[in-house]
Amino acid sequence: MTSLYSPVKRLHSNQDALNAAYQVADLALSGRNQRDQNRQLPVEEINAFSQRGLGGMRIPKAFGGARVSHKTLAQVFRILNKADSSLGQIPQNQISLLYLIELMGTQAQQQFVFEQILQGKRLANGGPEKNTKDTKTLTTTLSLKQGQYFVTGEKFYSTGSVFADWLAIKALHPQGHVVLTLVDRYAQGVEVVDDWDGFGQRTTASGTVKLNQVAVDESLIFDERILTEQPNYRGAYSQLLQVAIDVGIAEAAFADMLSTVHKARPIVDSGVEQASLEHYILQEVGRAQIVLDGAILLLDHAADYLDQLESLATINFEQAAQASILVAEAKVYANDAALHISEKLIELGGSRSSLSQHNLDQHWRNARVHTLHDPVRWKIHAIGNYYLNGSAPARHAWI
Repeated sequence: MTSLYSPVKRLHSNQDALNAAYQVADLALSGRNQRDQNRQLPVEEINAFSQRGLGGMRIPKAFGGARVSHKTLAQVFRILNKADSSLGQIPQNQISLLYLIELMGTQAQQQFVFEQILQGKRLANGGPEKNTKDTKTLTTTLSLKQGQYFVTGEKFYSTGSVFADWLAIKALHPQGHVVLTLVDRYAQGVEVVDDWDGFGQRTTASGTVKLNQVAVDESLIFDERILTEQPNYRGAYSQLLQVAIDVGIAEAAFADMLSTVHKARPIVDSGVEQASLEHYILQEVGRAQIVLDGAILLLDHAADYLDQLESLATINFEQAAQASILVAEAKVYANDAALHISEKLIELGGSRSSLSQHNLDQHWRNARVHTLHDPVRWKIHAIGNYYLNGSAPARHAWI
């Protein structure tokens, strides 16, 4: 499955990216229910994402990218995830990985990778590993034999790997530190298995990547120790996308809530002719709108802060910590909005809303699965510890 298009559109502005996002969203929405119910991968839709240039929307202008704002980036992901959150989750790893390459890569490395993306190629992660004590523990290794590097291991939660041209694989370097390697998805020894069977986010292709002595170009090895040398907001950047995914799910659920309530029958004791006039339903819809508005406002506020940091020549550790906290606050609200609204949608819609033909349960399933990635209980802990004790949050991709 190749993603190379000729020609691939080059975006030049924030508005270009938003226009492209709406075009892809329109395409994605039309077949969303069928894909979700039948576990059909969004091949045409992800190809459209690449062909319209969205894969390179955050690449620096010096390399030919649009370098859209963080606020626009968040809006793009809201638009895509409101249409289809499986589709919308697939490219988030690529966007985050490109930022890591900015932080770790030489100019030559950046030039190569960014040009690949701008040509329409796709990058996915070989995700965390199964059966380890935590998500940071690695058994995947990089070895050096007669001047050639090889990577061996097995990854899971490898979102979008089926659609990728390049796989980003974390491995242990022979000297003991962690490196990020880029491998050709079609190289000898690479096996991508679409065995993801979660009850939500069904078509993200978040399955297994097996690597058996896969040759690695030395120029595509990135030393992750660089990430700890200077303050950066890689955690906040990655989490901003997760928040936007949750907000998009919440927006989709709220839109379906409004249309479903208008079709529902009122409770016999309500004394009204339409469910949309029931006092308790009005109260619940009002609460849902407030929670959703709060999530959107906090997301925009966090994105605005990242845009402020990007305008600076350098940032300090306090600014990086504040970025993580602001995004964490948005994540808490987005988590609650996605889960609450998607659950209330079924309740307010009545018995008919549970019929499989409507597929209204998809929003809760998607919200529940996606919000497991970075549980908000630790976000709330980090927020409290920051404001009460002045303790900076951990520096990794989940905060």
